[in-house]
Amino acid sequence: MQTKAFNELFPLFNTANPETLEWLLSVVVEHEYPAGRAVLMEDAWGNAVYFVVSGWVKVRRLYGENVVTLAILGQGDFFGEMAILDESPRSTDVLALSDVKLLSVSAQRFIQTLFKDPQLHHRMLQLMVRRLRQTNIRLQRRHQPPAVKLVSTLVSLAENYGQPTEKGTEIFNFPYKDLADISDISADDTAKIMDKLDSKGWINIDPENQTLCLLNIKQLAHLAGRV
Repeated sequence: MQTKAFNELFPLFNTANPETLEWLLSVVVEHEYPAGRAVLMEDAWGNAVYFVVSGWVKVRRLYGENVVTLAILGQGDFFGEMAILDESPRSTDVLALSDVKLLSVSAQRFIQTLFKDPQLHHRMLQLMVRRLRQTNIRLQRRHQPPAVKLVSTLVSLAENYGQPTEKGTEIFNFPYKDLADISDISADDTAKIMDKLDSKGWINIDPENQTLCLLNIKQLAHLAGRV
């Protein structure tokens, strides 16, 4: 991958200097995983930072035999950055929702890069703060109706990772259990709300191609109280 394409794909590196990008590309390791494969096991956290080139992954927390999805990440995002600074035991893993391509940088080399490039260090802090704010927004919505929480989740996924098409903004057709977990609602409510959104013509689900299209993202954002 060329430095320009790498820079454009990952917002984290928007302000990084060219030397930083060239060095990172010389040390990255490429990975490909099929849907359903564990990308990162709980005992591997802290070994590297991973960047999503294509596809979708979910971060899960394990509670004994129960599994809860904490986050869904798509193209241009990254994970593992906090674990390299925290050596406490982990109870989470990362699973590929679709076929996925990743790049990884070892923890030691990534930390060296942050120290060498202050602009990258600052950009990293900005994106981590944004994630914390998104978590706070989710907490603030915990008492809102299930439909508002689910639609807000869909809009957020579309805004962060969606691909514009002639019909609308396209994302992955996520399992309802995962959407329910990150929206903090029940799986039954998720199924009912998705059916209603589909019947009203606000979304279009294509199971064959595993896509979900938000036909009018502005209308859905208004429904979720985002505008």
